[in-house]
Amino acid sequence: MKIPLYQVDAFSRTVFGGNPAAVCPLESWIYDATMQKIAAENALSETAFLVPRGDEWEIRWFTPVQEVELCGHATLGSGYVVLTYLAPKREVVRFSSKSGVLSVARDGDRLAMALPRWEPKPIDAPPALVRALGGKPPREVLGHGSKYVCVYDSASEVAALAPDFALMRTLDRYGCVVTAPGAEQECDFVSRFFAPAAGVDEDPVTGSAHCLLVPYWARALGRSSLYAKQISPRGGELWCTLGGDEVTLAGYVAPYLVGEVDV
Repeated sequence: MKIPLYQVDAFSRTVFGGNPAAVCPLESWIYDATMQKIAAENALSETAFLVPRGDEWEIRWFTPVQEVELCGHATLGSGYVVLTYLAPKREVVRFSSKSGVLSVARDGDRLAMALPRWEPKPIDAPPALVRALGGKPPREVLGHGSKYVCVYDSASEVAALAPDFALMRTLDRYGCVVTAPGAEQECDFVSRFFAPAAGVDEDPVTGSAHCLLVPYWARALGRSSLYAKQISPRGGELWCTLGGDEVTLAGYVAPYLVGEVDV
């Protein structure tokens, strides 16, 4: 069986930046174990699989070790693949997913993606979390679902973090978002994202993390439109808008590879 494979760099103007994602369109769903093996073989933070259903597509996302409930950058990449290669006359594509219906639309030379709005709540910082982040306590810790959100005072503090990934794998939530105001980076806020328990020590650019970050920083800064940077080694930029029950993230996508998988 031959499966098309597109690899793109999401949230980047050029290749070798942003977050690489593989997108595999299917005619119908194949075994979960096969999709997981393909994702492991791709060795990217996420591989998205698509199946057409009428005017929409169903979408699922796999890290190298597990399926996840939501992946923003691979959704943006999937939107690029559909709007560039599979249905180039369309302006909007909608994906049915475990996190609801998601959409990707043309936005000039960028793409704009609508994701769910998640509200993180303040929690007590587990001592193991602080140790895993290098021992420097965040000024605030919040939580939502499978993710911690750790707020620091400056972008330089976030950039300097050197997490203990082995210790982080023992935490009760698999993802950890670290964030700070972005003045030093000439943006509204910065972030990094760590998920070693999901097979991704540091994710280059994380759309799903911004489902939490945009509501937080919109309240903190008093405005609904924000420009964000994820300051991983590859780096990425996101134009963010807070809506009533959704977060819109706009960004560039750079195509890298078109091929096929033979399984």
